[in-house]
Amino acid sequence: TSHPTVSSPSTFFLMGVPQLEEVHVWLSIPFGSMYVMAVLGNCTILFIIKEEPTLQQPMYLFLSMLAVIDLVLSSSALPKMLAIFWFVSKEIDFHSCLLQMFTIHSFATVESGIFLAMAYDHDVAICTPLRHKTFLTSSTVAKIGVAAVLRGFFYISPLPLLVRRLTCNPTNIIAHSYCEHMAVVMLSCDDTSISNIYGVTIGFVILITDSLGIGVSYVFILWAVMNLDTAEARPKSFSTCSSHICAILAFYIPTAVSSLFGHQVSPPTHILLANFYLIFPPVLNPIVYTVRTQLRLFGTPGDGDLGNYHLWCCVG
Repeated sequence: TSHPTVSSPSTFFLMGVPQLEEVHVWLSIPFGSMYVMAVLGNCTILFIIKEEPTLQQPMYLFLSMLAVIDLVLSSSALPKMLAIFWFVSKEIDFHSCLLQMFTIHSFATVESGIFLAMAYDHDVAICTPLRHKTFLTSSTVAKIGVAAVLRGFFYISPLPLLVRRLTCNPTNIIAHSYCEHMAVVMLSCDDTSISNIYGVTIGFVILITDSLGIGVSYVFILWAVMNLDTAEARPKSFSTCSSHICAILAFYIPTAVSSLFGHQVSPPTHILLANFYLIFPPVLNPIVYTVRTQLRLFGTPGDGDLGNYHLWCCVG
């Protein structure tokens, strides 16, 4: 069926997961459960870090930033998605749609920057442990966090502005569960080449530059660890980085797969993958970091504490 042309629509309609409307209620079970886990897990991390004075260290400050980002990222999409699944509440205001688009893409960019900063923190702590506290003071950590936020906002701000310029819309029905940039742009019958090129380019620039930066940091870490005199210190040093590596893989692999292969699979698979990319890292990050660092409420970190990882490099 054809839809009437809508000029500058004031409202969009999100379809959820097209072709899977009959199982929306069932899809809400795993996504709803993961959202609750993400909120509880990240709020717990923030509470513990705030209440425990011994955790006021760069690694945990970055971890608290990551928790806030994950809360914003998941909360920007999941409540509306669940409303579609449960109540068929598909309507979203045009400006709310642009705000959701900006929030999702900008905070995903900020999260990538925080992962890069955490890799640098590991690099300094392991390669130059005696200078770690001098290099990464609380003030420096705060400046890095602000820089990551400003970068995300600066890179992504043009996206909603370019979408706002589009006026010809054959339909206002978005075949997605949230206002993803390309899904909204595809509605327009105007020339969308600038918006498409900018969106794809900025996505690959962020993905490639941040992943390369993280890779370089871990090359230095690997070199430093392999040159340790004491063999017993090597597995301990590698072990301290495992939570960060797991979190990075959970974030970048779905992003890369969705970007590179998303349009080569069926629409339902692509949309489910996009939803998975939004909710899986916020669920996994609290688990891997609390397990690896052995955070305890009203107690000091355990023996696996990443706050002590620079000590492993001093052995021998």
